[in-house]
Amino acid sequence: MKKRAWVIWIFLTALLLIFRLQEGLAGIIIEEVIREVDGSTSKVIHYFSENQFRTDHPAAGMTIIINFKEDRMVMIDHRSKSYVETRFSKWEKEIEENIKKSIPRIKPKERKVVVRSTGENAYINAFQTEKIEIRVNGELIEENWVTKDVDIREVEKVMEKVARSFSKDIRAGMKEGREIYEKLKVHGFPILIKDYTMTYGLGPIDVSEVKRLEKKELKEEVFLPPSDYKRIEPRPSKK
Repeated sequence: MKKRAWVIWIFLTALLLIFRLQEGLAGIIIEEVIREVDGSTSKVIHYFSENQFRTDHPAAGMTIIINFKEDRMVMIDHRSKSYVETRFSKWEKEIEENIKKSIPRIKPKERKVVVRSTGENAYINAFQTEKIEIRVNGELIEENWVTKDVDIREVEKVMEKVARSFSKDIRAGMKEGREIYEKLKVHGFPILIKDYTMTYGLGPIDVSEVKRLEKKELKEEVFLPPSDYKRIEPRPSKK
């Protein structure tokens, strides 16, 4: 089932969020709710700070932490009170190899991307937002309600490290996604996203809504596994 949570953007589409990098900003916490076409919902919480990123999926009992400076990735299973730690660069290489095996090496056709303002405005979760439509070859694929009320440079700084870490081949395959981001970011930060890609304009298959965005200093333990959890050695990759 397709998820529009930011963790999917990070790990499977190798985004994006590239410019306006500045030092000395406080951390940011973003809490969002994902609603699927079948009506099911799930909460995702993201933490951004300097060289570190964390995402929590409470319903699944899972947490993923990345420390870019130390090239470390931690995957935590709260239900079993255990975690696996590996090098982020190693994980990235394995993802690249899996993508090459599962996706034919066919050069994607260039498509025309149009990101336009509709002039519609609304308050969503205390944010003043504007409706932006994204069309590819004339087909509506996304509806974004964006705001300029928040400063997300800390998020962009962390995401830049993610984007840089992925290989050239993976980044090349995500060219269209990056083009959409570059055209969308001038309008603001998405508070509500409706994704129409799987229903061809007939209705949103997936909705991502930011419920809370808080800027605050984050303690180091936020980016560490609980001290009473058991570390498990990762299984060797199958060749």
